[in-house]
Amino acid sequence: MTIGELIGLFLKAFIIANLIMLVFAMMTWIERRLLSFFQYRLGPNRVGPFGILQPIADLAKLIRKENFRPNSVSAVLHLVAPVITLFFALAVFCVIPFGDQDWNIAGWHTAPGMAPDLGVGVIFAIALSGLGGYGVIVGGWASNSKYALLGALRACAQLISYEVAMTLAILPIIMMTQSLSMAQIATGHTAWSMGGWHPWFIVWAPLGFVIFAISALAEANRAPFDHAEAEQELVGGFHTEYGGLRYAAFANAEYLHMLAISAIGVVFFLGGTSIPWMPDAGAWLDVLSFLVKMAFFLFVFIWIRATVPRLRYDRLMRFGWKAMLPLATAQVLVTALIVSQGWGHA
Repeated sequence: MTIGELIGLFLKAFIIANLIMLVFAMMTWIERRLLSFFQYRLGPNRVGPFGILQPIADLAKLIRKENFRPNSVSAVLHLVAPVITLFFALAVFCVIPFGDQDWNIAGWHTAPGMAPDLGVGVIFAIALSGLGGYGVIVGGWASNSKYALLGALRACAQLISYEVAMTLAILPIIMMTQSLSMAQIATGHTAWSMGGWHPWFIVWAPLGFVIFAISALAEANRAPFDHAEAEQELVGGFHTEYGGLRYAAFANAEYLHMLAISAIGVVFFLGGTSIPWMPDAGAWLDVLSFLVKMAFFLFVFIWIRATVPRLRYDRLMRFGWKAMLPLATAQVLVTALIVSQGWGHA
């Protein structure tokens, strides 16, 4: 690999990492504005036009706050826990294909738009998204607080329950593409035809998409599955004993987890970067298409938070094992029949 290619890869990684962090900052403002819209109130509107500078004000407030640590906590683990969660949430983006064409800036070739094709990118992404839960567990245990520990235990049980359903939800697409490569899955819908056109995999596995979306809410600890940090029951849940920038790291990781799961959903069910009526849209339009599809997932996350009340915890677990798991298994069996018979294969 030449020096120019290394510089190009570095620039690409730098752009994506900073774009992701910028999206996180804007997501806090967008979520608060959308929630205020759904709930017929004003929302943040004092800092900057339409309150758009509110994330900067929040960051300044958190930086100025003391990183208070109770004497009873395990100091090292208490410090490392938010870093673990943040690292694994960000690392998932290493295998997300943001485009299948070369990126060019002012005519200068920088780097391929496709993420590194690991061959087992699906396993890599699922494993890292699951490992992020260890940060929550470590943080809850290291806090030496019953509320934090209960929140961490809830998060662990919830993660195990819905990780199984999520994996089974994407298994039909893996069967249809016969690949574990995120890059090949993103373009795999072109090998399947329905009525002369090549629909995204959401058409072939609609039940899998619904199961994936519900499991994504549970994975990201979002309402109505936010039992790990239920204020009415556990004060603040696993991050009760955190403040300042350490608390901000957990909040950052939660939003990055939302972004990562949304990106995985786009790759599997919404055709990745593809635009149906523009097969050769260009590198930057591909990226824009991918981001718009991610925005759809994020809007649904916020919409559900504003409208659906929190489930009781025992019902959450029962729903995961007795409803989601059998339905996901049924979708796998139906897809296995389609693949074995070759129905729709171009």
